[in-house]
Amino acid sequence: MSVSFNLDRKLILLVMIVSVVALSIIGYLSFNYADQILKQRTGDQLFGESTVRGETLRLLFESRIEQNQILANDPMIQFLTTEMNKVSKEELKPVKEEKRRDFLIQVQAFQELIGFSIGFEDVKIIGNDGSIFFSLAGISNEDYSQNEYFQRGLKESFIDFEPTESGKKMIVVSPVYASDSKIGDEPIGVIISRMRTAAIDNILLNRSGLGETGEVYIVNDDFVMLSESRFFENAVFQQKVDTVGVQKCFNQGEENIGFYPDYRGVPIYGSSYCAQDLGIVLLAEIDEGEVEKPIGILQERILLTGIVIIIVMGIVAFVMSKSLSKPLIKLKNAANQIAGGDFDVRTNIKTRDEIGELSNAFDSMAQKLQESLIEIKEKEEVIKQLEGDMLLKFSQHEENDCVGVIDMADSTRISSKLSDQDVSKLYEIFLNFMAKIVINHKGEVIKNIGDALMFRFANVDTSNDKELKNILECCLCMVESHEKLQDQLEKENMPKLDYKISLTYGPVKVAESVTSKISDVFGPTVNRCFKINSLCPKNSLVVGENIHNIFRDFSEYEFSELCIIELKQKYGYNIFEVRRKGLDSFGAKSE
Repeated sequence: MSVSFNLDRKLILLVMIVSVVALSIIGYLSFNYADQILKQRTGDQLFGESTVRGETLRLLFESRIEQNQILANDPMIQFLTTEMNKVSKEELKPVKEEKRRDFLIQVQAFQELIGFSIGFEDVKIIGNDGSIFFSLAGISNEDYSQNEYFQRGLKESFIDFEPTESGKKMIVVSPVYASDSKIGDEPIGVIISRMRTAAIDNILLNRSGLGETGEVYIVNDDFVMLSESRFFENAVFQQKVDTVGVQKCFNQGEENIGFYPDYRGVPIYGSSYCAQDLGIVLLAEIDEGEVEKPIGILQERILLTGIVIIIVMGIVAFVMSKSLSKPLIKLKNAANQIAGGDFDVRTNIKTRDEIGELSNAFDSMAQKLQESLIEIKEKEEVIKQLEGDMLLKFSQHEENDCVGVIDMADSTRISSKLSDQDVSKLYEIFLNFMAKIVINHKGEVIKNIGDALMFRFANVDTSNDKELKNILECCLCMVESHEKLQDQLEKENMPKLDYKISLTYGPVKVAESVTSKISDVFGPTVNRCFKINSLCPKNSLVVGENIHNIFRDFSEYEFSELCIIELKQKYGYNIFEVRRKGLDSFGAKSE
């Protein structure tokens, strides 16, 4: 009896040790795996936020500079500036009053052209000696010859910010050249425009998806915050930000992602978008405590589950130990059957002695093992469900796609005249109309960004002419559906609108969520598609150089290169407008 008791105790102890060791290893690996997955998910989210918002901010800055250059290149502005440069300072005051109306007419025409929604507040047109020829604020005799904006504006176009009582204003500066100037000629003046920053604030202060502590803000090359802080009031031009992401951008021209202390000294997880050429860096950050909070909750649940399993295994071990006195052969055969996965085996010994009792104990053990296996599988499903509720696991791979963007033209001007409800309805009609065309051509709608729709054709086979033509036909169908869209808008009492379509081809990185069928793509091919879209004529299709090289041998399409010298110099690639041969942008025969 003592031997049996010792054997039972040793078996129970052995099973308990094995269970504890196995669960400890599983728990340790689960802790680390959960930590890595959640941090990776947060990193991907912050990288996406910083990249998308950074690119949007860059496009906004570039569009403001382009708009300012439109005014600088106005022939009448060039003529008036040239004429007033010839006037001596002693005679300048009466000439200013005389020419003020001419300047004002051109500035007002410029405002009507680009729309009042950009927040245009003031413009100064300054001669090459620093004299102010015109200002919306009134006639000024201030000398700008030593002003840093004026001196830098004689060399290049740029954007800067200045502090105000209410926060900040955007300063856009562009040189003015004579109408007959050549490359290398000196500018005849400078235009300094002052604008509100509501569009920038809308990009930065939208904190959806950033939790309770997340924020997005920009910092200039003086290491000073240019946008509102989530945690401090009046941070604009007051809060110094000398963190890792800012240092890497302005000292090394690199972006940064990872853990580091923020401007408050609080540990955070952040991602930066470096726009060193624009003199800013955008940072998207979340407190480290908020990142690791789900990890702690998951680890606690895994630990509690492990304790329960250890207790259950101890009970099972105790029951198993009671069956050791059964006949060895019968037990061996039955044990081999159980080892083979047959949990229905029973010894069925009917004797009324100890052998019968052992047989009953063995049959009871087999029954409990079968029930335990079902119970464990059910608990595994529960644990998987819990993990699925708390984790988003992403698998990433790279593939060659055709990426397209269709963007509503002049949406700011149109939406400024509509109520919020009508703006939503207008966007819904436009985006759904175009999404149906993409789906009808077996494309994939990725997402909408404001009034723009991004779509793709995945894993494009460039040797398959039928597949290639389908992609181009999809985009041309959008162009040729302009009138049909206008009819639909008119039925809903919506204003007419125009749009621009761009298409690029190349490698993209795909992020696929295991909990969702929706994929997202990013990379240089996507960025290039958004950049060339801004240069597309209204109700037309433009493509990148890679698309042109693939499609140029198709006889039914006509490619016209758009001469964008600045694009070629800055990014090193060309863009082409595409239309059917012998047809205009709307599908009508050319005269």
